Amino acid sequence: MMKKISVSLSGHQTSITLEPEFIEALHTLANRMGKPIATIINEIDSSRATDTNLSSAVRVWVLNQIILRTAA
Repeated sequence: MMKKISVSLSGHQTSITLEPEFIEALHTLANRMGKPIATIINEIDSSRATDTNLSSAVRVWVLNQIILRTAA
């Protein structure tokens, strides 16, 4: 079952839909990094390709963070 996260991007509210496992991983990574989830999502949004869906970009970011942390 998918879940939604609401955040403000560039001054407007938006929501992204993710699997609960990605939301949990995003919360865990945000806590470890000492950053609010909204900040992380804004960073992902500002660096993603224009043809990339924000939810997909968040999933890829979470996966890359996990790979980087397990490779270290």
